[in-house]
Amino acid sequence: MKVIDLSMPIVDGMDVYPGDPEVNVKITHTFESHSWELRQLSMGSHTGTHMDAPSHMHPGAATLDDLPLERFFGPSRLVRLEETNWPEGRGLFFNDSVGMDCFDRLAALLPPFVGGDLSEDLERALLGINIVTYTGLQSMERLPVGTDFMFYGFPLRLVSGDGSPVRAVAVVYE
Repeated sequence: MKVIDLSMPIVDGMDVYPGDPEVNVKITHTFESHSWELRQLSMGSHTGTHMDAPSHMHPGAATLDDLPLERFFGPSRLVRLEETNWPEGRGLFFNDSVGMDCFDRLAALLPPFVGGDLSEDLERALLGINIVTYTGLQSMERLPVGTDFMFYGFPLRLVSGDGSPVRAVAVVYE
């Protein structure tokens, strides 16, 4: 078994999408002053490696607390744009930039989630048909091609959340 971390590290001042809140990570308690260490976090809900709920781009659509936990993990596959047969019943991930030209294929398969470098219009369209999206993933080149893996990308339990940073992990059984 191989565990692959697909998550970006969250660090003070990291790059964010233009207009999103800055990331601030500050030590507020130290061992010397309080006998424990504590950090204060300030960031947007779409910071770093994150998932998007349908409500992110569609008013009144499903929020994080509307979605069952099963929507955030499951069998998955890294697929290539040129492949003719993308598998059904799995999360689908792309190592290439993906645009609206893939929407009809994805809509026909209705994967529980899609991840990768998705164009904004594709992301909006997928969320519009209740397909959860994952963006800000890294180390995708380490995923096997043509072989299923288990993906886990649990969001924070934000009430009425439109999205959340996640610790995205792929588990490959060899």
